[in-house]
Amino acid sequence: MSSALESLLDLLDLEQIERDIFRGTSRSAVVPRVFGGQVAAQALVAAGRTVPADRTAHSLHSYFLRMGDPGAPIVYSVDRIRDGRSFTTRRVVAVQHGQPIFHLSASFQTYEEGLEHQADMPPAPAPETLPTAEQMLPRYADAFTDPGVMDRLLEARAAVDLRYVGAPPFANVGTPQEPRSQVWFRTNGKLANDPLLHVCMATYVSDMTLLDSVLLAHGRGGWAVGDVVGASLDHAMWFHRPFRADEWLLYDQESPSASGGRGLGQARIYTQDGRLAITVIQEGVVRVPRD
Repeated sequence: MSSALESLLDLLDLEQIERDIFRGTSRSAVVPRVFGGQVAAQALVAAGRTVPADRTAHSLHSYFLRMGDPGAPIVYSVDRIRDGRSFTTRRVVAVQHGQPIFHLSASFQTYEEGLEHQADMPPAPAPETLPTAEQMLPRYADAFTDPGVMDRLLEARAAVDLRYVGAPPFANVGTPQEPRSQVWFRTNGKLANDPLLHVCMATYVSDMTLLDSVLLAHGRGGWAVGDVVGASLDHAMWFHRPFRADEWLLYDQESPSASGGRGLGQARIYTQDGRLAITVIQEGVVRVPRD
């Protein structure tokens, strides 16, 4: 296991300070605020720790309310909304400096048999044939006006092996493309056999590239390039089938719409053997900077 992955696991291992109240820390991100995937994953950890072990997460719905301060702890307060015979519902509010910064509702279910069908996995090259972040990112160093961005990007990707199938948005600034992108990802090391941990790790990664397809449609390089400003607004996930975040997952993403200073991304995450594991939808602020 890489030291970066150990650090990320420590980040997700929240401190319990009272019944249904947890505290987490943050680490530096590419931009000077708390990474949205981190706060979503930590909130899901908090929710999951109040749920019986035989109930696994099947959905989450969340809103990003305020920018998080990476230098301050985040307190997660869990509300036990419902404990039914099959489903358990939790609401989590993340608070910093006395104000809510994030709100999550999550639902958990006991395993049961049911009807089965799924959308087919789209074609994609094998992940082993694609360059790693360390091999790919330095090619585009000239795209970033801040020389520290490259190091921060590499640091942010150190715990997760994330490989672009096509060129990232910052590779072809000024050239609009089809609003679709694919990445393969897995953690840089094996994880424990804890379903909640794998779900939370996928939640963490799901916020890394989902709005790339919005940027591609308009030939924009992204927040690190500085030709757009933005932030996540809301994030929803549905966990359909068991998966492991330490095995290759294909993140197939597209953007059906952008308007009103907002962009919508939707995606499906497949296991390498073709099982549909997760559906993700996110809307974010995507604005062209004003002079």
